[in-house]
Amino acid sequence: MRTRDVLLGVDELPRHEAVRLLMLATGRTRPDVLLGFDVTPVEREAFASFVERRRSNEPLQYIEGIVAFGPVELQVELRVDDRVLIPRPETEYLFEQVVEIVDNPGVIIDLCTGSGNLALALKAAFPTAEVYAVELSPDAADVARENAIHNNLDVDVLVGDLFGPLPGELMGTVDLVVSNPPYLARHELVDLPRDVLAEPEMALIAGETGDEVLAKIADGAYQWLAPGGVVACEISEFQGLRAAVLFDRYDASIVEDLTGRVRYVIGSRGFE
Repeated sequence: MRTRDVLLGVDELPRHEAVRLLMLATGRTRPDVLLGFDVTPVEREAFASFVERRRSNEPLQYIEGIVAFGPVELQVELRVDDRVLIPRPETEYLFEQVVEIVDNPGVIIDLCTGSGNLALALKAAFPTAEVYAVELSPDAADVARENAIHNNLDVDVLVGDLFGPLPGELMGTVDLVVSNPPYLARHELVDLPRDVLAEPEMALIAGETGDEVLAKIADGAYQWLAPGGVVACEISEFQGLRAAVLFDRYDASIVEDLTGRVRYVIGSRGFE
């Protein structure tokens, strides 16, 4: 059976998703799939299995198992599964912004690291920096460690709540604190798409108001940052005003993403 006929049998999925699943099932490239070739029975069986998982609202990235993160010249390849949040383009843009802002950092901390996407991309961008990735979930921390090994990047993955597990001697020496923390309120859970609900709830929901983790980062980062050190966090599009208040002591800016939505708070510790 040719690829065209295989794809025609999956009209309930977006075509680009069906193409990606057929690429996964056959190990062939997108041009190969679009130009066409004969799909073997074993490959059709694998494809059908992937399609059924997607029909059950399993995220496409979990089925594929791999997500690329960052610009091509600094790209890291991340293994992802249901232990971690799926890295998204909005977080890539946060990475791109801090790389432009921070000049040759010596110490970097990534809080709520998940798959390790920010920590690993920052280590690739600044090879001489000491990079610490902190994660509350031991399962997610295991994924971050696996990704560090997979990308051959030396990042210290620590398990604990925010600044808690960091070595005390780092206090006052950190050049960059970055985070894509949980920032949704519990009541927002019901409005999420079903495939997003397959991702770890603790990586999505901060608490009853949604700003609980942001508030802890704002409260704690100051003592860890060196003078002039930068703090940068991804936030909800509805949290701009609140984030500006929380990060007021950092003279923070609220920054939009590439779609024009409020998405980041970025500030720094002064030199006083």
